[in-house]
Amino acid sequence: MSDSVLHVPRDQLTETVAGLRDEGYVSVLDVTAVDYLEHPGRTDLPPEVAPERFELVVTLISHAAPGRIRLRVQVPADDPTVATLFDLYPGTEALEREVADMFGIIFEGHPDPSRILMPPDWEGHPLRKDFAVGRIPVQFKATR
Repeated sequence: MSDSVLHVPRDQLTETVAGLRDEGYVSVLDVTAVDYLEHPGRTDLPPEVAPERFELVVTLISHAAPGRIRLRVQVPADDPTVATLFDLYPGTEALEREVADMFGIIFEGHPDPSRILMPPDWEGHPLRKDFAVGRIPVQFKATR
């Protein structure tokens, strides 16, 4: 099975994914994100792609080809929003909520943007590099 990587401009994500679906990419395997806060000058991008703090990563699979394709989308810290893929692939519902919960990337048009992993009143996004680790003391039960 071959894997390909495609760098997609944020404003072209929905159009690109719709085209891939029409070409036989039948499922989204994963939607995740990376916070590159500590790596602003990274060199893993093509020269025409400007690095941003966040990168959304969407992996699709085609059984006809067969193959997988990984879409990498740069998402700026001052506007961490992308269009939802829910209308194209309803199975992304929970995946997008997890990314929103953990990284604070908002999926515009998502039918249920509520938190999925953290309590509703939780402040912050635990997988962001600037999230204060150890803020909340963990209580352990005594062992006997």
